Amino acid sequence: MEHFEKLYNTGWSDWKSFPDPRKGEYLYAPLGSGVYQLRNKKINKYVLFGTGEHIAYRMTSLLPEPFGRGTRNNHEKRIYVLNNIQDIEYRTMSFIDNDDAKRFESYIKFAEEYLFNEKHHL
Repeated sequence: MEHFEKLYNTGWSDWKSFPDPRKGEYLYAPLGSGVYQLRNKKINKYVLFGTGEHIAYRMTSLLPEPFGRGTRNNHEKRIYVLNNIQDIEYRTMSFIDNDDAKRFESYIKFAEEYLFNEKHHL
């Protein structure tokens, strides 16, 4: 746990504005295993978190169709992100081993309070 605490405090990318696909903006995320967090900067609250073997692709499912991809059953979360996209920021952390990413995701679940505090499954 001490290792995860240090990683949590130092291992993240910088916060970036969540890209609006209606404006042709880009998502910058690892191609391999990783973890992400989203926050709403306007209300200063964490929104959600997740992990995936291909984190960049995984994050494309955070928006509803036709803007997002994937088969996640999380319509309410997708709509929230789209409706608040101007205030949504994200950060990522890459991992070589997907099992390490999943363990770290379990740690961050309890490190912060999230508007949508559920573990996201692949």
